Amino acid sequence: MTSYKNVFMLYIYFMQIRFLFLALVVLGCSEKKNEEPNYYWDSIVVTASAYNSTVRQTSKNPHITAFGDSLKPGMRYIAVSRDLLRKGLKHNTPVVIEGFEGIYLVKDKMHYKWRNHIDIYMGEDIEAAKEWGRRKVCIDYRLPIED
Repeated sequence: MTSYKNVFMLYIYFMQIRFLFLALVVLGCSEKKNEEPNYYWDSIVVTASAYNSTVRQTSKNPHITAFGDSLKPGMRYIAVSRDLLRKGLKHNTPVVIEGFEGIYLVKDKMHYKWRNHIDIYMGEDIEAAKEWGRRKVCIDYRLPIED
């Protein structure tokens, strides 16, 4: 009878240790709610056009961006002019575009001749890109706070 009691006590002790370990893991992984964000949003008015995954509009491989990312229809990606890269719209920068829902990511860069310009990726839907045309829009983009 004593051996069963010892086994039972070891089981209880093991369960307490397990509970304590799990509690520490959960508490240690929880996010701190009162921390300041380490980024801010900035705005700029740009000229926006649209582009598609075609050889005529891009390069020899229309499904690979200048940064080396794969383009797939339905993805919310944009290309930016080189001057916007210098203003902080770097690779993978989140961007909100006036007139569009959701967040787009900077995944491509445009030819050096363009200034203050973005190209919105519209997959293979050439008609949607033509319908969009070229417009002035306000974009908001996220930048890291530098210490």
